[in-house]
Amino acid sequence: MKAKNKRMKLDILAFGAHPDDVEISCAGTILKHIEMGYKVGIIDLTAGELGTRGNKELRLQEAQKAAKMMGVIVRENLFMRDGFFKNDEEHQLKIIQKIRQYQPEIILANAPIDRHNDHGRAAALVKEATFLSGLMKVQTFLDGIPQTAWRPKAVYHYIQDYYLKPHFIVDISPYFQKKIEILKCYASQFYDPNSTEPETPISGKEFFDVLESKARILGRYLFTDYAEGFITNRVIGVPDIVKLA
Repeated sequence: MKAKNKRMKLDILAFGAHPDDVEISCAGTILKHIEMGYKVGIIDLTAGELGTRGNKELRLQEAQKAAKMMGVIVRENLFMRDGFFKNDEEHQLKIIQKIRQYQPEIILANAPIDRHNDHGRAAALVKEATFLSGLMKVQTFLDGIPQTAWRPKAVYHYIQDYYLKPHFIVDISPYFQKKIEILKCYASQFYDPNSTEPETPISGKEFFDVLESKARILGRYLFTDYAEGFITNRVIGVPDIVKLA
């Protein structure tokens, strides 16, 4: 799934090291903001080809199915090497090109610390590329045409497997059940009683219960049913303290 207009401006651009990272951690937030009228896109860094279950082709198909169900405008894959991509100039420039192409106001990225090595590395890669994207002397091109520097307002890291204390949380109560349905697009990765593939930390029958429990714990802070949490490296300004939840 690609945007018809390569230079379409997005409000939110979510990056994930692997297909399903974004859905597991912040699909509810994305669904909420799409319903609010914001334009959202997803860019996966890898195809998750080193995953224990499934394969590259299947995961790409599952990602597109999930994107369609979410209603995101664009979903692309940068096809970096799963497990071996680096936070270096080559990979940073690939991220910068996409940030400048879609000019998002907000970036969502992997958790800075997590069980999977790729998650923390992706978090640092996207964060550093976001800053560099705002430097005019860093040159990138799209279809041979020089791109204009662009720096989003903020990078927010979603929380993944490890518990990290969130800096802010988003009520996703009306969207949680759809989030679970979206995750089921990744049939190769989650519980399937007929699967003969090895078990993984997310393939067990209880995994969706774990997700629900985490969302309920965060929801208690807002006196709602479900929420998703985020971490930020910047001080957030509040326009109206009376309306804070």
